[in-house]
Amino acid sequence: LASLVFLSGCVSVDRKTGNPTGLIWNLLGRPMGEAIKFFANNLGLGFGIGIIIVTLIVRLIILPLGLYQSWKATYQSEKMNYLKPILGPIQERMKNASTQEEKLLAQQELMAAQRENGVSMFGGVGCLPLLIQMPFFSALFFAAQHTKGVAESSFLGIALGKPSLLLTAIVAVLYYIQSMLSLHGIEDETQKESMRKASLMSPIMIGVFSLISSAGVTLYWVVGGVIQIIQQFVINYLIRPRLRKQVAEEYKNNPPKAPASNGRRVKKDITPTNPTNAKRSLPTNGNKKRNAGKQRNRN
Repeated sequence: LASLVFLSGCVSVDRKTGNPTGLIWNLLGRPMGEAIKFFANNLGLGFGIGIIIVTLIVRLIILPLGLYQSWKATYQSEKMNYLKPILGPIQERMKNASTQEEKLLAQQELMAAQRENGVSMFGGVGCLPLLIQMPFFSALFFAAQHTKGVAESSFLGIALGKPSLLLTAIVAVLYYIQSMLSLHGIEDETQKESMRKASLMSPIMIGVFSLISSAGVTLYWVVGGVIQIIQQFVINYLIRPRLRKQVAEEYKNNPPKAPASNGRRVKKDITPTNPTNAKRSLPTNGNKKRNAGKQRNRN
């Protein structure tokens, strides 16, 4: 959604005509809008069906990129699951660290263990596949909103030019289901809990945007939510089991390595906390030696 807001700057709306302009609109949005009108007017299917068909076509075109991105993330997730006996104690030590120094050492040790065993700290999710997909999402968003005829039409009795509470509820439920499905297969409870909290942001934000957007845009999000759920099922029950076997085979041939510093204790620093007092103590020792010399001379 943040990328969508960023990329929406490439599509601006002319204040005089009310029509969208910009590079993404001219290259992608306008052809999508014409395709929606073709299905709606030329084939007589209506604008609601037109939005659904065009959304499905675009989603299918960019589906390989989405699957590839999910494949990389799942691959790293399965590596983390396999390395749990090594990474778990370090994560627990980092969680229970009593000082900032202990926490920093545990973090460095965790990063070293991940690097040693080929685990990406960012989950293997590259930016390029997402950046390629986002212009299509942005163009679809504006095509569903600004295509001539959409605002005046309806779909199953729902006016596409106004916000719809029914479609908002449906899209929020769909993205919540997708968010919960994305947690499937993650065995690390700490990681799972943090991801569960973050995953709730998607349905909340999509619900808020749907409340202030036209039903034509929400309908596009509904179709996208259904595609996301199907894609997540493919990842969870087709791709993940294969990756699990692949990771087990890889580490069988190249056993995982624990970091050399695994389990080490931090030595207590015995350096004086107040150097000023340490300096003041030096003259005292010197005075004792001088007094001792004077005493010997007297004797």
